[in-house]
Amino acid sequence: MSSYCIAPWLFTWLMLVCQSGCYLLDSVIAASDFRHMHSYINTSNFDQDYCERKRKLSTLNRWKLSTDKFTATLPIDFIQENYIREVRGSIFSVVYPTPFKSRVLLVAVSKDVLEDILDLDVSVSSTEDFLQLVSGTKIMLGSLPLAHRYGGHQFGSWAGQLGDGRAHLIGVYTNRFGVTWELQLKGSGRTPYSRNGDGRAVLRSSVREFLGSEAMHYLGIPTSRAASLVVSEDDVWRDQFYNGNIKKERGAVVLRVAKSWFRIGSLEILAHSGEMNLLRILLDHVIEEHFPSISQNDSDRYLALFSGVVSETADLIALWMSVGFAHGVCNTDNFSLLSITIDYGPFGFMDSYDPDFVPNTSDDEKQYKIGNQANVGMFNLNKLLEALNPLLEPRQKQLASQILEEFPEQNYKRFTALFKDKLGLLGNTEDDDHLIAFLLKLMEDTKADFTMTFRHLSEISQDQLKYLSIPQEFWALQDMARHKFFPNWVAMYLSRLKRNIGDSDLDRRRRMTSINPRYVLRNWMAESATQKAERNDFSEVRLLQQILQHPFLVQTVADRAGYAQRPPAWARDIKVSCSS
Repeated sequence: MSSYCIAPWLFTWLMLVCQSGCYLLDSVIAASDFRHMHSYINTSNFDQDYCERKRKLSTLNRWKLSTDKFTATLPIDFIQENYIREVRGSIFSVVYPTPFKSRVLLVAVSKDVLEDILDLDVSVSSTEDFLQLVSGTKIMLGSLPLAHRYGGHQFGSWAGQLGDGRAHLIGVYTNRFGVTWELQLKGSGRTPYSRNGDGRAVLRSSVREFLGSEAMHYLGIPTSRAASLVVSEDDVWRDQFYNGNIKKERGAVVLRVAKSWFRIGSLEILAHSGEMNLLRILLDHVIEEHFPSISQNDSDRYLALFSGVVSETADLIALWMSVGFAHGVCNTDNFSLLSITIDYGPFGFMDSYDPDFVPNTSDDEKQYKIGNQANVGMFNLNKLLEALNPLLEPRQKQLASQILEEFPEQNYKRFTALFKDKLGLLGNTEDDDHLIAFLLKLMEDTKADFTMTFRHLSEISQDQLKYLSIPQEFWALQDMARHKFFPNWVAMYLSRLKRNIGDSDLDRRRRMTSINPRYVLRNWMAESATQKAERNDFSEVRLLQQILQHPFLVQTVADRAGYAQRPPAWARDIKVSCSS
């Protein structure tokens, strides 16, 4: 028998063995695999061990990316040269990343993303091929790097053409579960959409992007993911706070993955440019790829798409609020059509509860403060509707307006349901809304820590609350207990808990600790990790990455680092801007 082929009977047998979950990557098994096959024959672990090896590749030799689903169906910019310009008549421009001139260091990788999404064994991250791929030096054979054209409303005003000014979509991967993921490098060089930018991202913002998106995933918030983070020695000059103080920083690249990078601004640019045929083509593509429940033959398909985006956006913003997350730059070009969290810029998790919390120091008018995110969502969805309107009939326009009008109620219902869960409430009573609002008011008045107030309520016993005997370890509740109405709220809360039918205090605490995080990515943590990373000490980046994978579990190493304690005094002086 040749070592370069498989007898038909053996191939059939292998297929039968692997039916219970094995994903056969190739129709013909590589010779290296075949030579080791004898060690598996007649062993009970053959199907499990062999199939697991086939699932996770330790090299990129047989790992494939493609952009065919875009280039085959969507118009591509006919100009191939990479220079800044207004682009018309296309969805993407073909443009290659610009490699760094200096050596590149791997800061961190997500084992979860590599192995569970991309079918790569984490060991592949130690190879030179991987480093070249994630830094933009190498493009996989069979894939064409693309930069996406989109526009958007920024801080309420139409900004015209924006697009991927420092990002390259390097391919689409279909994993062993049949799910497609789009891979995008951020910080990988100039594109036709770079405007006055250099196409680079700096280390401080890239650390935040990597940690922020992964932290949100483990909190259960729909989000893009981060597969890797690399840093170079290339000089990147930034005026971080737009005050004329330009500083030299280091260029970095994050490999991001998402099921789609299309956003509201993807449709807006076409509507504003009067490219209605192209708008229809893109909408049909988005529906076919990402909304399988909507039929392409349905005359109301655009209305159905809009309804889905409205509903999912209402849920997403409520989820943001439930963990104290403020996006920071809620422009229409940063709102996903799949209603996932994308484009992590000057985001932030609240420390002290404050409806006026603004993580972005560039947002002088506080348009995107945390308490205004639902209103901003409504504004952005209205801009989506304006983009769709030219393709809608009068009846559909009227129905779409009614759908949009339901957004505030949808968002409020989801918000209320989430906060009832955070308080461990079962069932419904007419006083639940008041109980939540009362608590938030006490938190606002006392500047109680948002995350730890709910966490401490999850850990404290009802008896301790009943007698207002609050141990020192529950410092967030001690802060709130200074309020003269705190005993009144506690009495209301305990009375409401008695109406949890069939519930015990232990069950309540177990339930609450499973949804109220003990650790979130606070600005001071990201800042501390970044300062060390600037000195090539990536230990805290990796420590935070590990801790934030289990935000609901008590972790000794995290507590020793102070991640569940009061933010340090210097944290009040941290400023985060759009300049990255």
